[in-house]
Parts: sequence; structure tokens; C-alpha cells
Amino acid sequence: MPHTQKITAAITGVGAYFPETKLTNADLEKMVDTNDEWIRSRTGIEERRILSEPGKGTSDLAAPAILQLCERRGISPEEIDCIICATVTPDMVFPATANIISHKIGAKNAWGFDVEAACSGFLYSLTVGASLIESRRYKKVVVVGADKMSAIVDYTDRTTCILFGDAAAAVLLEPNTEGYGVLDSLLKSDGSGSAYLHMKAGGSLKPASAETVAAKEHFVFQDGQPVFKAAVKGMADVSAELLERNNLTGDDIAWLVPHQANKRIIDATANRMGLSPDKVMINIHRYGNTTAATIPLCLWDWKHDLNKGDNIVLAAFGGGFTWGATLVKWAY
Repeated sequence: MPHTQKITAAITGVGAYFPETKLTNADLEKMVDTNDEWIRSRTGIEERRILSEPGKGTSDLAAPAILQLCERRGISPEEIDCIICATVTPDMVFPATANIISHKIGAKNAWGFDVEAACSGFLYSLTVGASLIESRRYKKVVVVGADKMSAIVDYTDRTTCILFGDAAAAVLLEPNTEGYGVLDSLLKSDGSGSAYLHMKAGGSLKPASAETVAAKEHFVFQDGQPVFKAAVKGMADVSAELLERNNLTGDDIAWLVPHQANKRIIDATANRMGLSPDKVMINIHRYGNTTAATIPLCLWDWKHDLNKGDNIVLAAFGGGFTWGATLVKWAY
């Protein structure tokens, strides 16, 4: 293939997996001082999925999602060149969850690594994966967003335990010369935001000890107001800037695929882009916030509504802070 042809990374398939166990708002009412109406009106969430079986980790969510993806695309896991796993709930500190997933699915020829960017992890990973395809060095790159958030959520903290669920979803990237796939990405980060959204202990700064466990420092900590304000501004700004940079308006966009953190943040982003609600993918009511899995889980849920040539914008905002927007032309 002559090098004059521009290679883009097209999404050629999607797979997903979520556990069977449901945690409803009614269930949470029995656990913490909250109620269904309060949760729905502020977040839009009705239920979430929980990986409740003992001895199961994030890799057990990701592996079936990728196997489903391979089956749908008609390829063997041995054909995968690289697996990029976006997660903040790795099976263990090391080896990388991507490594464990490769072993579980029989992806013998793949190398891989984890990307840790919280709720923006899928977008960061998609951009990295697209770069590997564009380099012409790799032909099949899997990007999987997977999080077992129930492992790091304090179910006595009513402000955070209502938000999160467990799931995984994956896309396959392959080279394309017809202009389909990942066309542009605008990614941002601001480490000063780590004060408002983080997990205090378990890293090298504050290794696990009897004290850190007793102080509940191995759970998600979130200071809601500053995070909400930054998310509304960050996600809306970057999505609007991405359109402007590509000479597009809301009319040119078939779908907004937003990170599913909060219905109000999603609405603000759609408004900034001039998109009507019927162009916005929302499934937060069924899964809650599955962190790195939300965006590909939307793509999986809407797979029959996506048409070849559709312009879609993926947008996210995540902990510590990370955010971004990605423009994709749907390839199939």
C-alpha cells in the first residue's frame, strides 16, 4: 500500500458485558439514607449492575466483552495485535489488567497495557489505539473500557454509592483508507482537580495499612460541587471546540455519545453543541456510571441505530481531572 494514502483507525465492531446482579434505587434505600426520587432527579440513575461473585475482577468483565466483539467481527483472539484497557479498578497493581485479559481470552499474539484516566479513560485509550493503527504497525487494536467500581465504592456513603456500577465494553480498531473512523480528538487534563476526586490510599504515596483501611481511604472520594461545575464546563467547552475546529455544527452530528456520570452534565453538553435530545445517547438509568465503560457501552446499546458515515462525538469528564471529546465517522 503506497504511503500516500491516509490511514485512519475505523471502529469495526463493538462488544459489551455487564453482570446479571442489579442494584436498584429501592435496594439502596435499605442500605443508606436516600430515596428513589432523590437519586432519579439528581442523577437520572434507576439501577446499576454489580459483579458480586467472589474472586472476580475487572478482567472478568473485559474478557467476555472482547470475546463477544471477536465473535461479531468473525476474528480469533489470536489475530489481535494489542489490547488497551482503560480502567481505574485494575485486578491488581501489576501485572496490567490488559495482560490478564489477553491470557483469559487466548490473545497469544497481543501486547497490551492499562490506561488510567478515570471516566475519560476510554477516550484517552481510543486516541492511543488510533495512533497505533495510523502508524501502520498494527492492524487490529482492541480498546476496552472496564471497571468494577463496586470494589472501590463505600456503600455507607450515600453521596457516592448511588452513582456507580460495574461493566465493560470494547471496540476493535482497524486501518481504513476511506476516511472513516477516529478523525480528531481534543484531550485535556488538570491535575489540580485531584483534590476533589480521588482515592486517598493504596498507591505509593499512602500504601495500604491498618490505619488507611480503618479510615476508609480505599474508596472513591468525591467533592460533588466543584466536580459538577468543572464537568459541565469542561465537557461542554471541549465538545463545542471540537465541532468548531472541524467546521461542523450540531446539524452535522448524528449522535452525541457522552460519558454517563449525570443527566444534568449530559444535557449541558448537548445544549452547548446545539443538539436536540433525540441525538443524545443516554443509558445511565440502566447502568449508572461505569467509569471507563460508559461510552463504548452506549455504542453497544445503539449499535443498530448507527449508520455508516454518521458523524458522532464522544465526550467525557473524569477524576483528577481529565476530559476530552473525539470525533468519529462511523464505519459500518
